Amino acid sequence: MPRDKTPLIQKIAKQASITFKDCLSEANGEHKPLPDQHKQLISLVTALRAADLKLAPRKSSRPGPEGAQSPPVTYMHICETPVFSMGVFLLRSGTSIPLHDHPGMNGMIKVLYGKISSLCRSMLHCVSEYSASSAPCLLTPHHDNLHQIEALGGPAAFLDILAPPYDPENNRDCHYYRILQPSCSTSGSSEETWLLEIPQPEDFWCGGQTYHGPPVSV
Repeated sequence: MPRDKTPLIQKIAKQASITFKDCLSEANGEHKPLPDQHKQLISLVTALRAADLKLAPRKSSRPGPEGAQSPPVTYMHICETPVFSMGVFLLRSGTSIPLHDHPGMNGMIKVLYGKISSLCRSMLHCVSEYSASSAPCLLTPHHDNLHQIEALGGPAAFLDILAPPYDPENNRDCHYYRILQPSCSTSGSSEETWLLEIPQPEDFWCGGQTYHGPPVSV
């Protein structure tokens, strides 16, 4: 039998297109992916490693011209269709992507190197950590849709799949938030967390980086 030489990232892109193809349908009001196809996508993404994308841990950043700082986060675009977008976020050590949302979107995050912490909407007082050996972190329109991601102990990179992609013209713009003091219920226990929508934080911006991994067609 001839060996399948299709790059893993190409298989992931093809599977993502199949998995999320009905999420834009008006009949699919909850924007749920196809369950069996979703499991296959998770399996493929779980197997992905930095070497599959010809990616090596980034070195410490150096000041740009006239001492300008390099961006704390850069994004490596791989592909985008009306169904999904896929790319890699690269975070400098100790930097974070602020608390933000993904309106009406499904998502999948897979760490490629380093370690990240994720603070999610469903557990705003609990932080989960992910490394290259971890299974993907999943989000849906109704679960863990709002989160903050921080690089821990060094630089980190993760694959990011969003379905459908951000699209401000279709009410899928990215919003940033700040956590306010938790309010107390009538029983006196802290059960609710209030969020304040804020402009994009001034100390956060995202630069671009060229993707040099295997070509992807969708």
